[in-house]
Amino acid sequence: MHDPRIETLANLLLDHSCELKAGEKVLIEAIDLPEPHLVCALVEGAAKRGAIPLVTWKSQQVQRALYRNATAESMQLNAKFEGERMRDMQAYIGVRGSHNSSQFADVPPEKMDLYQQHWWAEVHGKIRVPETKWVVLRYPTDSFAQSANMSTSAFEDFYYSVCTADYAAMAKAQAPLVKRMEAADKVRITAPGTELEFSIKGIPTIPCNGDRNIPDGEVFTAPVKNSINGVIKFNTSSRYQGAVFSDITFEFAQGKIVKATSNDTPRLNQILDSDEGARYCGEWSLGTNNRVRHPMLDTLFDEKIGGSFHLTPGKAYDEADNGNRSRIHWDLVLIQRPDYGGGEIYFDGELLRKDGFFVPADLQGLNEGL
Repeated sequence: MHDPRIETLANLLLDHSCELKAGEKVLIEAIDLPEPHLVCALVEGAAKRGAIPLVTWKSQQVQRALYRNATAESMQLNAKFEGERMRDMQAYIGVRGSHNSSQFADVPPEKMDLYQQHWWAEVHGKIRVPETKWVVLRYPTDSFAQSANMSTSAFEDFYYSVCTADYAAMAKAQAPLVKRMEAADKVRITAPGTELEFSIKGIPTIPCNGDRNIPDGEVFTAPVKNSINGVIKFNTSSRYQGAVFSDITFEFAQGKIVKATSNDTPRLNQILDSDEGARYCGEWSLGTNNRVRHPMLDTLFDEKIGGSFHLTPGKAYDEADNGNRSRIHWDLVLIQRPDYGGGEIYFDGELLRKDGFFVPADLQGLNEGL
């Protein structure tokens, strides 16, 4: 049976996220979706707006075969064809489902690195992200609901509620935080196992409220590249390149990760040794979507959790550029609400957030629903 919430979501993606105009070309890339309803709604909606929709339908099982048999030549050839198409697009909508969230778990790290270096970085890093109006989102599946420890029906209700939030109201609540971050220099963070300091002086601050990720709800900047010192222990697990990492702990000295441990320390360090920029951080962001409460091994949701922040080894975004370059960009989340151990964030010695709750009067709107 057709779910009317799909139409609402499709309209949000076309009008709010992509601001799609007549004559523009939009690539709709669907991966492992259980059914085509959202893709059809996007195609029909784009056509009604006078735009030109193109569709690619992919399978992670097929992608796994490509990655496991990757060579530099094969990844470069795939990038050549996909890159030519992406350059011709004005907008991109990536809808990603999953029949098996561990599909890439047995792809050797060196093969995934060939994909990251020669395909993802060339097509998405250099073309899609800087040159198109893009938005990416997950799609509710049984596998996704299982990761969230929810029934499929309950997860679908949660999913549509979170994804179709009032992003205009979110933007209004974020505005005072943007001003504070733009004026700040020194950031100090405490939490169990964490004592970290860095500067964000002179780096732009970007509010995210439905234009690039769905669901959305974060305000990000980047640390001054060489300014991070101390230790951070992340209290959420993260799936990256098909493997699940937990208990990730980094020790920083002058911006560089000089020691990294986790449940799989060798593989973690192999990722961090991908290139020179992988041991430096390209993003720091505060989660502001209080409808998202708990991690579900999905970055697009986990990085928005109310009362959280994430710190990102790897490439900086052009909008908030600290100069770091890498083919990886790995958002790692630390939740500071009391049920996750608490913690504090200070801007230039002033307490900004305690146990996930913003303290200053002008930021109280960000606490609604916590």
